[in-house]
Amino acid sequence: MSLKPVTEKFINKLKKDLSPGVVSTVPDQYLSEPRSRWRGISPILMSPANVKEVSTILSSANSENIPIIPYGGGTGLVGGQIQDRGPAGILLSLERMNKIRYLNSEENVITVEAGVILSDLRSAAEKEERVFPLSLASEGTAQIGGNLATNAGGLNVLRYGSTRSLCLGLEVVFADGSIWNGLSRLHKDNTGYDLKNLVIGSEGTLGIITAATMKLFSKPKDRSVALIAVGSPKDALRLLSEAKDYFGETISAFELINKMGIQFLKETGLNFKFPLSAIPEWMVLLEIGHPVRFGTEKNINDFFENILSSSLALDGALAENMRQQNDLWAIRENIPEANRRIGSVSSHDISLPLSEVSDFVEQARIEISKLGQFRINCFGHLGDGNLHFNIFPEKGNNREIYNDIRPTVKTVIHDLVHKYGGSVSAEHGIGRLKTNDLIKYSDPIKLKLNKSIKKAMDPNGILNPGVIFETNY
Repeated sequence: MSLKPVTEKFINKLKKDLSPGVVSTVPDQYLSEPRSRWRGISPILMSPANVKEVSTILSSANSENIPIIPYGGGTGLVGGQIQDRGPAGILLSLERMNKIRYLNSEENVITVEAGVILSDLRSAAEKEERVFPLSLASEGTAQIGGNLATNAGGLNVLRYGSTRSLCLGLEVVFADGSIWNGLSRLHKDNTGYDLKNLVIGSEGTLGIITAATMKLFSKPKDRSVALIAVGSPKDALRLLSEAKDYFGETISAFELINKMGIQFLKETGLNFKFPLSAIPEWMVLLEIGHPVRFGTEKNINDFFENILSSSLALDGALAENMRQQNDLWAIRENIPEANRRIGSVSSHDISLPLSEVSDFVEQARIEISKLGQFRINCFGHLGDGNLHFNIFPEKGNNREIYNDIRPTVKTVIHDLVHKYGGSVSAEHGIGRLKTNDLIKYSDPIKLKLNKSIKKAMDPNGILNPGVIFETNY
């Protein structure tokens, strides 16, 4: 049975089963996304207040074959939250489901509803002298349900893992309206297939996450933040190895920054404080979360002296207080906003084996230069091999004039990523942007089984049609 558009008759019937305020017309801001690549067509917004209302909506939509488009904070960069074609469906927002249901600082767990904003979750942990380590540039808007649905990465994956690693249990509503209460606080549970990890990263195509139990961590007693100039990505990786040998698992972040990122900050007028006398071609932002205060200052100073004397580092600045730490982090955290203001021709969220990063960056620059004159901003979470290799117009040009060549740019980069054994989707998901890439680069057995899982869990195909797998309407 094919999908059908939502009708006024269906909406009026469903309103009788839902509390006032759940159903409304879609405000315009819900129909756009950060990169302005898609425009939504959903005519109706439903904002349930509890899991039973989510169940009612899904059950009713499933019986009529009406698409459901889950919407979190709207910060996704691959179009997963935007239905741009096909029978117009229901935009389902969990923003009203924003309660913290349970927090136990002794167990280091917190149970939250899917609409809780990431920064609010982090603040709740902070009040209990705990850390929830998932940190994103969009954390003031992003919701934890969306973070789980896309298995978001962020700045602290090196130490704490991606969102998947931070989750103990889920509450999920499936396509037929059935509710799975999997809000376990257990760290070990080997009873059958792992539904939790199947749903995490499925981008709303297998079920709607309505709540989650997440891990908390003890706060580091002290932290060190430094900006270190290096000669190349290869030297940055050597520095990472030295830092791991010296500090072990206390490295919280290891971020690669290119000179172009600093130039973009200047060009777009974003405020930042740069601590080095000259802007190097490559630099690393390093954060260490020390478990004890004793000896931390001596340890980090000794490390700095060692890398400077060995010429592994060309220059560097070590933050002396929290204000300076925040200033250093502001450089890295403002780069995505600078990129947005410049407007990319083609953006690439990729991951590579660490030993291949340097060769990839060099070869990618050569291949892109064959296509024309572009500016390249390569930055990202080098500690876990996740790069954002983004291509921009020459200064003074608008990205729209490159529309004809954009698919070629993307293909060149993604083919090269595949050649080096990497992934074309590191932390943003497949969404609507990369459905063809999934077919092109995936192992055929994996792809076949993924489609079988989708068919088994959502036989009518109502959940986020067009995301991950192309839909023939």
